[in-house]
Amino acid sequence: MLGMGLSVGVSGCAGAPVQEMSNARQAIKAAREAAGPSSAAPPSLIEAESLLNSAEDNLQKRAYKQARRDAIAARGKAAEALSSTRTADDRNGAS
Repeated sequence: MLGMGLSVGVSGCAGAPVQEMSNARQAIKAAREAAGPSSAAPPSLIEAESLLNSAEDNLQKRAYKQARRDAIAARGKAAEALSSTRTADDRNGAS
């Protein structure tokens, strides 16, 4: 009985990082929208998109652990980009 619970716990960690990928995509979308079409993307947004691409590649290879790491890092970089965009807007008087 104990072994069965352990195998379920381990397999849950090894699955595809669906939620992490979704979170990263949503964060990147929000950062991209905040940056607007007329401004250059902040370096952190470009890095976030690169990390998401890497996560997607790893997902296809079933390298779920690395895909999860990349997706989490992508979300963090997208949040950084969003924050820097908002800070720049505040300095420039935009609402």
